[in-house]
Amino acid sequence: MRILVTGGAGYIGSVSVEAFLAAGHDVTVLDDLSTGHRAAVAEGATLEVGTYADSRAVAQLLERRQIDAVLHCAAKSLVGESMVDPAKYFRENVGGGIGLLEGMRLAGVKRIVLSSTAATYGMPERTPILETDPVRPINAYGESKRCVEAAITWYGHGYGFRSVILRYFNAAGASRLFGEQHAPETHLIPAVLIAAEESREMTIYGDDYPTADGTCVRDYIHVEDLAAAHLLALVATDAGDPRTGPTSGPCQPVICNLGNGNGFSNREIVAAAETIVGHAIPVKIGPRRAGDPAVLVASAERAGRELGWHPRQGNLENVIGSAWEWRRNHPSGYAD
Repeated sequence: MRILVTGGAGYIGSVSVEAFLAAGHDVTVLDDLSTGHRAAVAEGATLEVGTYADSRAVAQLLERRQIDAVLHCAAKSLVGESMVDPAKYFRENVGGGIGLLEGMRLAGVKRIVLSSTAATYGMPERTPILETDPVRPINAYGESKRCVEAAITWYGHGYGFRSVILRYFNAAGASRLFGEQHAPETHLIPAVLIAAEESREMTIYGDDYPTADGTCVRDYIHVEDLAAAHLLALVATDAGDPRTGPTSGPCQPVICNLGNGNGFSNREIVAAAETIVGHAIPVKIGPRRAGDPAVLVASAERAGRELGWHPRQGNLENVIGSAWEWRRNHPSGYAD
């Protein structure tokens, strides 16, 4: 396949590009480098610096590179920021997402895999969460992703777009070459590891949630497992694949959770990280962050049935250990 990866210079996108190239595919990365890194684009991929929101530019790129399918990873994704600046999230994620879909429609490219989020579920009614459970976001980030999911669904109905929507739980870990580097860093596992490196106190936000130890519980998935799911999902968007619709006419997206089905609290993550780094990591408790549900744990059974996907690196030792190894091998992060 000739694949376009939006946000391919970012964390999840970079590891997916690496996996696609290893599988023999031709990969183009579209990234504005506002949060991504040139050095995170794997050798062998073509980097195009620009925005996915510009429909005509996207259409021209798709035609010039003869793209078959799109993996849409690019998005603004900070829950806390989305609560204080929701306009940014609707402008970038929703407006930009429509721009991408229009560019695809103009170019006649109708295969897309969306990097979505468990934040679309809001406060789940049960655990583990099923794809058929209500979608009721409690933060602007989750709402913006829900809107993009809806747009893709209607583009399938009106224009025959073939799609897979993947609702991630917490991506973590690293490949040998690519890892997680954000500024600021808001994700728990890299934040814990940074605190360990710098011998400083880290903050856990809230210890009065209705969980066993009072801290939030999340389902963590290795980023290389996500990359494997992306490739399986792209294959499912082929015009001859009945999973994503008939050969012509309206199509419905395949919606799958991606997670391990196991939840770990923030305190459990800190304890596991302490074992891996070999020393204590001091913690202080801060106030809850607006828009944070107490528990988010996935059922990924549908991904197994529909895509043949099963997580292979689900234990915390693999997830945190790979992230720690990447940080030790890249003490300054990416060169750019």
